[in-house]
Amino acid sequence: MNNTVNRQILLVEKPTGKLGPEHFRLTKGAIPEPKDGEALVRTHYISLDAANRAWMHGATYRAAVEANTVMAGGSIAEVVSSKDPGLKQGDIVFGDTGWQDYAAVPAKHLSKMPKLEPMTHLLSVFGVAGLTAYFGLLHVGKPREGETVVVSAAAGSVGSIVGQIAKIKGCRVVGIAGGKDKCHWLTSELGFDAAVDYKDGATYKALRAAAPKGIDVYFDNVGGDILEACLSQMNNRGRIACCGAISQYDGVPSAHGPRGVPGLIVVKRLIMQGFIVMDYMDQRDAALADLQSWVASGKLKVQEDVIDGLENTPQALIGLLAGENRGKRMVKV
Repeated sequence: MNNTVNRQILLVEKPTGKLGPEHFRLTKGAIPEPKDGEALVRTHYISLDAANRAWMHGATYRAAVEANTVMAGGSIAEVVSSKDPGLKQGDIVFGDTGWQDYAAVPAKHLSKMPKLEPMTHLLSVFGVAGLTAYFGLLHVGKPREGETVVVSAAAGSVGSIVGQIAKIKGCRVVGIAGGKDKCHWLTSELGFDAAVDYKDGATYKALRAAAPKGIDVYFDNVGGDILEACLSQMNNRGRIACCGAISQYDGVPSAHGPRGVPGLIVVKRLIMQGFIVMDYMDQRDAALADLQSWVASGKLKVQEDVIDGLENTPQALIGLLAGENRGKRMVKV
């Protein structure tokens, strides 16, 4: 290995308001030596997700990223050397390498990936984004043919796949996204039946027009006001798959938190369930078989937003939180 420098992006301060470039610093360190049971990996593509912002203050499934440490993040990486018999040089893996060129990671925390082209698909449709969409919609939302499915953040990495899978399953699909261009893309390119632009400020009225028969399944990526608008239009025995809460991740928290179960959840007999994709990893192979089949047949289109350069990772995340991206955003290191 000729290179001896490991570029790293540190989270230097935990933001209390909006995330900004001042919260990060690019630094250089030595390439780590793997210990027994570890592998040294070289990062190729870093996954950017709204959850990155939530990790800065901790989530129920992982500890908070500490100030002045390498920013956490999953990536597709290549094994440079290994001190674990399960991995060898050249293997392609997914793991939490953080925002850096190289990382020494316990082999048990790395998932060996197939060597596919393009490699970027391992972060998008065949990675966490695709699996989250698949399990959240089909195992939590449980849509039936002819039902109406609504998905928020519909132009994002997960939402864009959710809507397409719902169409494959014979549902009427309504996407909620920010801006006329994104809404047009959803209907003209991805086959959504209708799209609602939340930036128009009339989400409730637009939803009513787009889903005149009400909502049977709502895939929630944002929480907040959009969740409330969808709740009011759910049909009896509707299902809500709670995937994320983008509206609550970045900036000042809302003025109020939970205030009990809304009465309509009771009277409409709604099921509202949160989920984490890692809970379904024992069924990953079956999900990937479906996803690969749909992509190969052209039923499922893949949209990726690749930003070049490790040094651009902070701004790429800031942009994602502002809704710049279509499809899966990632950084090519």
